[in-house]
Formats: sequence, structure tokens, C-alpha cells
Amino acid sequence: MKKIAALTVVLASAASLAHAQDAGGFRIGVKVGGTYSNISGDNVSQITGPNYSTDLGDYKLGYNGGISLTIPLSSDGFFSFSPELLYNRKGYEIQSKQTGNLGTENGKTVESREIEQKRVLHYLDVPLLAKINAGGLFFELGPQVSYLFGSKNKQQTTTKYTDGTKNKADNDGGFLDYSGIKRGESSKSDLAQFDISGVAGIGT
Repeated sequence: MKKIAALTVVLASAASLAHAQDAGGFRIGVKVGGTYSNISGDNVSQITGPNYSTDLGDYKLGYNGGISLTIPLSSDGFFSFSPELLYNRKGYEIQSKQTGNLGTENGKTVESREIEQKRVLHYLDVPLLAKINAGGLFFELGPQVSYLFGSKNKQQTTTKYTDGTKNKADNDGGFLDYSGIKRGESSKSDLAQFDISGVAGIGT
């Protein structure tokens, strides 16, 4: 079965604490940072609807943390290999609005109905980075393999009435996947379980 969507991270920042015997030796560190993510794919509108925004300002803020290693490949520490194991919390949000002839509820005429869906995705990321250390400044580049191990969906509906009142209701979090099958709030069957991407960074 073809998976039709993947998560795109457009901005990541991180800070790390490391312990080493010397500046050019083996290092092990703790890494924490932030992510800015959205959903993309060839048929992403089957999940999000036709009017989904991919503007930078509509991306969802998340965070990551884990451990990193620096394994020197040259005696002076100029070139090294740096694998990492990170937990990464990503996600996306979908907002839609219905207007027109929406009928009545509890004797009140419905003016509009706004639906907000928030989905949080839990990943294990394994970046495999080549690193160059140049006078206190480092550059790193390499592939990253990601595994999606958890998903949580929340949905809230706000109904506004013509008399100026409104009602907010939390739904059960279930949703229809790309095949039209109703899935539970923790389902992840509509997304790719594994992603392969590239990572590049610069720091001190």
C-alpha cells in the first residue's frame, strides 16, 4: 500500500553538551533543539483537504533531544564521523471553515462551523554526519533515517450561531485516511513509517 505523505522539517536549531578527553578526541554529548515542520507529499490534499496552507508561518513548532557521538577520523580532529540518536516531536495543523446553509442546532441557526485538527507525530531520527572542524567552527553534512513510532490526533469544532453565541466541542480524534477508512486518534497508517532525508549544519 502506497504511503502518500511525509513530514518536512524546514528549520532546526540545537545545542549540545559534550565530554571529551581532548579537543580532537572521541566525544559523547547530549543534544537538544527545536524543529519547524509541516506535511507534504504527492497527494497530501487527500489528508489535509484542498485548501491546506504550506506557508512558512503555518508550520508547527516542535522539539528534539538525544545523544550524539563524535568519532575522529584524522589525528588532528579536523575530520570526524558524528552519528546521533534523537527523539523528534513533529506535527501539523489543519484548519477549515464551513459557511452557508448549515441548518439549526438546539433551536439556533448555525452561521459557521470551524474545524481545527492538531496532529503530533513521534519520530526516532538517526543522522549519520560527516563533520569538519576548522578552528572552532564546524560543518556537518549527511543522511538521516527517521522512524515514525507514534501519532496522536486531536480535533475541535467551534460552531457559531447567528445570535452571536458559539459552542466548542472536542471530537474523538478519529479521522478518515487517504483510502476513506475511519482511523482512530493514534493511527499512523496514512503516513510513511520510514523517511530518508538530508541534514546540514554549522556551529561552534
